Amino acid sequence: MRAETENLVEEIKQGITLLRRHFDWDQALKRLDYLNMRAEDGALWNDPIEAQKLMRERQGLEDGIKSVSGLGQALEDNIGLIELGEEEGDKSVVAEAEAAIRSMAGEVKARQIETLLSGEADSNDTYLEVHAGAGGTESQDWANMLLRMYTRWAERRRFKVEVLEIHDGEEAGIKSATLLIKGHNAYGWMKTESGVHRLVRISPYDSNARRHTSFASIWVYPVIDDSIEIDVSESDVRIDTYRSSGSGGQHVNTTDSAVRITHLATGIAVACQAERSQHKNKAKAWEMLRSRLYEEELKKREAAASATEASKSDIGWGHQIRSYVLQPYQLVKDLRTGVESTAPQDVLDGELDEFMEAALSQRIDGGAGQAVEDID
Repeated sequence: MRAETENLVEEIKQGITLLRRHFDWDQALKRLDYLNMRAEDGALWNDPIEAQKLMRERQGLEDGIKSVSGLGQALEDNIGLIELGEEEGDKSVVAEAEAAIRSMAGEVKARQIETLLSGEADSNDTYLEVHAGAGGTESQDWANMLLRMYTRWAERRRFKVEVLEIHDGEEAGIKSATLLIKGHNAYGWMKTESGVHRLVRISPYDSNARRHTSFASIWVYPVIDDSIEIDVSESDVRIDTYRSSGSGGQHVNTTDSAVRITHLATGIAVACQAERSQHKNKAKAWEMLRSRLYEEELKKREAAASATEASKSDIGWGHQIRSYVLQPYQLVKDLRTGVESTAPQDVLDGELDEFMEAALSQRIDGGAGQAVEDID
């Protein structure tokens, strides 16, 4: 076995050991047995909220145990394949097994990051809002590119994506959109993506081929369940209805079925137009509003816990977190962690894990991070 592969094998073994330690392996197995026993008790569903909480814990624990066990078994299998290939002089078998081990090293790292997602709502589904900045068509096109980027990222993780609300731009792109992304740890992975994203490129809409800078903001907030209580009544909000926007055609919605709810005290506004029924859109908008208010509460807790953490967690419109430069050179740079990629097209196609992992590690470690100069 080559020295490089041996080093990777050791890294993977150490990573698996850390994962097992995080799970408190023996106790995790006992806990899963207990949860499986409880799940078979028909009386469990007499309390739906408690039942849902138990089933979520069970699913998360089961997925984690299977993941770690699978990594350990896959490592043993590939080590065996390398030894067999070397004995028989089959270089293709060795190369295939070494490639699998290299891939496993990245997977172990990702699993270790996931063990850090232990916040109150990290395991929940998430809403993602995209808003174009000032600049008309340029920024609206950039907002649409970001919408596609996050959709592709979610699809790579086999998360389910639903478009709840979208407002098209006058000429191209979108003014705003709201997605519902469903998957285990969806919010935990995406929570560091909130902020302003900047694009620098030669504009396809400029006949003089000049370089343009465009801005768009991303807001991420968790879907909350019945175990998290957010007290808000109709007297606290303003509810508006309007006609759903779309591309037109024979199926265009000509009724005022879209719903926008504005929380009067905070100014937080949410909208949904995904359903043809105004009643269903209103129900979904209420869920979104409670989630936004919960996210505001999470931000207050962070600010109270640490002024340093509050400055890192600021997701205001003026807070730029990442620049995507397509011209005059190619570079994506995270302005918080310093992580860079010289393949912006890959990033825009959904390869965001490296950026997310670095931001999560920085946030959880509590480090202030190095100051990063902006990109011209």
